[in-house]
Amino acid sequence: MSIWGKILGGAAGFAVGGPLGALIGAVAGHAVDELRELESKPQGEDDQGRPDQTKTIAFTVGVIVLGAKMAKADGAVHRKEVDAFKHVFQVPPEELKNVGRLFDIAKKDSAGFEPYATQLAGMFTDRKPVLEELLGGLFHIAVADGVIHAAELQYLASIARIFGFSDAEFERIRSIHGGAAAGGADPMDDPYAVLGIARDTPPDQVKAAYRRLVREHHPDRLIAQGLPKEFVDIAQEKMAAINAAYDRIERDQKAREPA
Repeated sequence: MSIWGKILGGAAGFAVGGPLGALIGAVAGHAVDELRELESKPQGEDDQGRPDQTKTIAFTVGVIVLGAKMAKADGAVHRKEVDAFKHVFQVPPEELKNVGRLFDIAKKDSAGFEPYATQLAGMFTDRKPVLEELLGGLFHIAVADGVIHAAELQYLASIARIFGFSDAEFERIRSIHGGAAAGGADPMDDPYAVLGIARDTPPDQVKAAYRRLVREHHPDRLIAQGLPKEFVDIAQEKMAAINAAYDRIERDQKAREPA
């Protein structure tokens, strides 16, 4: 069964609890009344070595909820933003209606985004690369209309702080996913920002930063830590951006070597 079926088809066995669980209950037609005590598993796996299904469900619902609230951060929900969500996150046609219901419920929910972001931060406190992928998914929705509006950027920065990212880390994440602010340059034009390093970083440290990012954000590693397979496109896009940035830096540094 796909992650969408588990969430929206009434799979009550994986009770997420908290504000995210309440929204699942509203869509699936059953109440999620108790907050399940989550256990920390090595690499985010259960006792059979499978990815923790509670976390994959929480991640997926978190993207829908935070995406719905962000999509109107600039004052309106654009069709391109909704289409971006449906395309990148591989929602099967038979689940579009239910996903849309959850999106609409989250959009109309009177609560702010903070309770949902806080719950996710607690669930993935020792798996920041997964939280970074979630933030990357929100960036993808934000840039779907070609520009990140000031309100959207502020919203994303607020979520990043709740997730525990520093301002420097937020700028690196933004650089990886691109998206120019209104009237600004595309941050992906700076490969050093994508790797989170200064332009005068020595080659050996450049390579170390690159290898660390590749290790932390390899799709297989992220899936083991709770990233749903249905969201792997975002992780692959990030890896492509990291690789492209490293290639550009290598060429730049070689060009600056004395003849």
